[in-house]
Amino acid sequence: MDFSDIKAAHTRIKPMIKRTPIVSSKRLNQWLSGNLAAGNQHEVFFKAECLQTTGAFKLRGASNFIAKLLESGENPRQFVANSSGNHAQAVAYAARKFGVPATIYAADTISPIKAAATQSYGAELKTFAKRTLADAAVAEASQADGVVWIPPFNHPDIIAGQGTAALEAIEELESVDAVFAPCGGGGLVSGSLVTTRALAPKAQVIGAEPLAANDAAESLRQGTIQYLTDTPKTLADGAATPSVGEHTFPFLQQLDGFYEVSEQQICYWTQWLHHLLKLHIEPTCCMTMSAVAQWLSNQTRPQRVLVILSGGNISSQSMQTIHATDYLAQPPSLIE
Repeated sequence: MDFSDIKAAHTRIKPMIKRTPIVSSKRLNQWLSGNLAAGNQHEVFFKAECLQTTGAFKLRGASNFIAKLLESGENPRQFVANSSGNHAQAVAYAARKFGVPATIYAADTISPIKAAATQSYGAELKTFAKRTLADAAVAEASQADGVVWIPPFNHPDIIAGQGTAALEAIEELESVDAVFAPCGGGGLVSGSLVTTRALAPKAQVIGAEPLAANDAAESLRQGTIQYLTDTPKTLADGAATPSVGEHTFPFLQQLDGFYEVSEQQICYWTQWLHHLLKLHIEPTCCMTMSAVAQWLSNQTRPQRVLVILSGGNISSQSMQTIHATDYLAQPPSLIE
């Protein structure tokens, strides 16, 4: 998979997705520029995939997978997928657009709002006590004739679709010094890496994941794919995957940096991005701002930073947990 696949994916899925806006906050830029000489400022730009149809970037990968498959002349009778929520909604929505039934396999911990949306798009939802059981069930279901499994991240066509978000953003911004994205299974940050290397080769590409679900960081430290032994307890449910994949891991190994973020920092940045950007944004992508702040603290020249806001589907239970402590009394800075 290379940048030509991402360009082809972008052309293929244009009729099915929104070109989401880029937003920023002058106040946030001021607060995060405390390490620069007077008159200089960092600029942080946010690609608002929370405003994408189905509320997340995942529609890009699912749409590219299905559209490319049908272009090849295949005629599946059913799609199946395993997901903690956003991929589930994306597959349900895209499958309905193409007139193919879909069944989604998920852990019982799936966000209620994501489960309801998945079913509202017409997919059947089957839940299991653990994510590993859901993964095993979808693998078995995919063996039936005419059934096609759409993986959440571990496929070149999925990665290519996800890379179109960074493509749109970098083309619009024209120049960036760094691109940040959250990492669950690694599809988004992998696609962002390929796009950035092609369009802004001098820019760094950096990932972030919850410390409570740090299989990717452990994999990078060990040099081999590591697996979580149980369903992690993290507010960043979109990054609660048990492992990265054999297609995404080689891209993760090429990243310029990778950060593990505590649950407290996830809550902190979710509150502040909601307040500053006036957008409903998932904890999974809000956590990436912790990585941005840590990275900027080591920069002595003004930086143009792109952050992929991956989604905006949050349950009321998660919102209650996020706001159990008021973090808005402590404005963002480069000292955490």
